[in-house]
Amino acid sequence: MSSRLALDLLPLLIYLILLFRVGLRARRSNADEKEFLLSGRQLTIPAFVATLVTTWSGGILGIGEFVYSSGVSAWLVMGLPYYVFALLFALFLAPRIRKAENVSIPDMMYRAHGKRVGSISGLFVVLMTSPAPYILMLAVLLKYFLHWPLLPAIVVSAVISVSYVYWGGFRSVVQTDKLQFLFMFGGFLLLVFFLAFKVLPPTHLFERLDAQHLSFKGNLSWQQIVVWFSIASWTFIDPGFHQRCAAARSPEVARRGILISIVFWALFDGLTLLSGLYAFALLPGIEPILAYPALANQFLPPFLRGLFFVGLFATIMSTIDSYTFLSAIGIGRDLIWEMQKKKSADANKQVRFGLIVTGIIAVFMAYSIPSVVALWYSLGSLFIPPLIFPVLGAFWKKLKIPSSYFVTMMVGSFLIGLALFLWGRLQAVGGQAIYPFGIEPFFPAFAFSLAVLLIGKITRNAER
Repeated sequence: MSSRLALDLLPLLIYLILLFRVGLRARRSNADEKEFLLSGRQLTIPAFVATLVTTWSGGILGIGEFVYSSGVSAWLVMGLPYYVFALLFALFLAPRIRKAENVSIPDMMYRAHGKRVGSISGLFVVLMTSPAPYILMLAVLLKYFLHWPLLPAIVVSAVISVSYVYWGGFRSVVQTDKLQFLFMFGGFLLLVFFLAFKVLPPTHLFERLDAQHLSFKGNLSWQQIVVWFSIASWTFIDPGFHQRCAAARSPEVARRGILISIVFWALFDGLTLLSGLYAFALLPGIEPILAYPALANQFLPPFLRGLFFVGLFATIMSTIDSYTFLSAIGIGRDLIWEMQKKKSADANKQVRFGLIVTGIIAVFMAYSIPSVVALWYSLGSLFIPPLIFPVLGAFWKKLKIPSSYFVTMMVGSFLIGLALFLWGRLQAVGGQAIYPFGIEPFFPAFAFSLAVLLIGKITRNAER
């Protein structure tokens, strides 16, 4: 092993030791369901902010891919709309979620709309929260950093990221997220300051960018921009947001925690945007998804390069463990446990079983996912239209309709979006999907959900 590689591996080794030490020490013996799934509903603001910020930032290589390819327009579609919807979530949803004392979105659906809606939402949540794209990102990073084959890198990524969660549950997720929060910000601060003071001042950076990378619209169509803005409403149906609000010590902690998180997201987005623009200016022609690793590998000296890679590892792993745990809750508690005629005292065993199933499925999926950005776009188009109104309808009576209409809405909207999505891929030209009349699948699927909602409202009012 060369001395340079040893210096780079040292920070990674220290990080992994700290991660497992913190994650395993967080476990509680004989933890009940509330403790294992929600850390006893005792999250303080610092813990709330650390776990929410890190979990929502895990698609870091996808962000690098987007910035490298499209420039500052990445902030328009991947930053600004999420701040807006997070603000709305904080003001109108977060306190209600904490007061409702539900465990998950499907748990809320079972209570508000009945078993069929709860079961369907449970299946959707399992699909939505698959950690596959994040496991893929971590595997790509391991492959680049350690020169491993992709499949072993995927398996190792899955095992490392979920092992401590198996024993410690949500408390382990929260405690490790505190550590990963520090490494995440520290890594990108290190990269940006080194590039700005040692390689290229920011004023000279913008002189090297083309018009597309300086344009807020970039190479996106207005229809794509509208869809990306609409996809930001994912915040309303995101299981991670709901879980953390449910785990907060009080409704006020949930509300203030999200408001503070928005500030940290904006700061982190500024760092990642600058880093991606540096990659485009200094490293033309590289594979976009490797923008950040390639930048660090080219310009950072040994050990500092290792510290930055630890920042990337921490950013991705904080999302893998969270999403794996959420998907496991969906499989173990919201599907298997809820379907049992005689429910056991707690669902922790089923959730641990769900962790194993989730990991196996994610490894299989991660081996065939081509693009993180394309996956985000597709998942948002498929799951937001069928879930947005049932979720909001659980909190606002004005959006409440008979559960049979919600079933029709969820199934029909998903199938419409899926059919149009598959049609577009089958008709693709040069990798670009071709949809009927040039309309993105999100709009017909959302229109169907809205139509069912209106019909349900009219029917409900007529029956009174």
